[in-house]
Amino acid sequence: MTTSQTYDGDIRELSGPGRAVALAALVADLRSPDPEVRDERGYVTAVRWIPSLDATERHLLGDRMAAHFDHPAVQARAFAPLVLARIVEAGDWRREWWRAFADWYPAETDLRGHDPVLGWVHAAAHGADLLAALARRPGQDPLSLAGSAVARLLAPTDHVFDAQEDDRLAYALAQILSHPGLTEARSTQWLEPVARAFRTGEPGPVPAWASNTMRTLRMLYLLADRGLNTRNTDEPPHALTHREAVLKALAETLAIVAPYTG
Repeated sequence: MTTSQTYDGDIRELSGPGRAVALAALVADLRSPDPEVRDERGYVTAVRWIPSLDATERHLLGDRMAAHFDHPAVQARAFAPLVLARIVEAGDWRREWWRAFADWYPAETDLRGHDPVLGWVHAAAHGADLLAALARRPGQDPLSLAGSAVARLLAPTDHVFDAQEDDRLAYALAQILSHPGLTEARSTQWLEPVARAFRTGEPGPVPAWASNTMRTLRMLYLLADRGLNTRNTDEPPHALTHREAVLKALAETLAIVAPYTG
């Protein structure tokens, strides 16, 4: 295992060229194949530093993460949205980052949750985390965010989610559907392509994409029914903007593939 020794301590203790060198080392570690370097050191450091970076530095880091969506190594691609989510929470977002993410997310073919060598990969879950962060940011179009989640779910794959990626996607969708500006119609229209895809089903084994989508919608139904807790807070659960309409639309969509419903 190798670890970088160029950014120990607090970014606020560095200035000038030292900060640039430290950020470059951080970017390198965030694409490392060593999970201790990438996850335990690089990502933990990014979480600690991002609130203390100035806007120029956050934009630079975001640009580097957006560039990672085209990286040949899956761990670089998969950790990019996780870091971008923290940048969003610090108050920064750029249209170019969205375009890079929206192109990558449904096209990613390596959906493994955990790899014995790389550690956590979790591309689907990390992309969902970015969507959830964007859903909480003012000015975002909720239907574009929901459309990205649906595109990921309906994309062809042989991988069945096995590390609660469906829960993370459902949580992101619940955050999106809590947007105060949503009309009732817009709260449910994102389900239309899912319903069309379900209607193409034929007898035989359930395709991986269909299994992943069904389980995501079932978890979303639970969140819509019980209310959504904001992570890491003691706030009471809050309801989706159009709870009843979403519950009805989810039930009707899931009924298409549910053999025991009337």
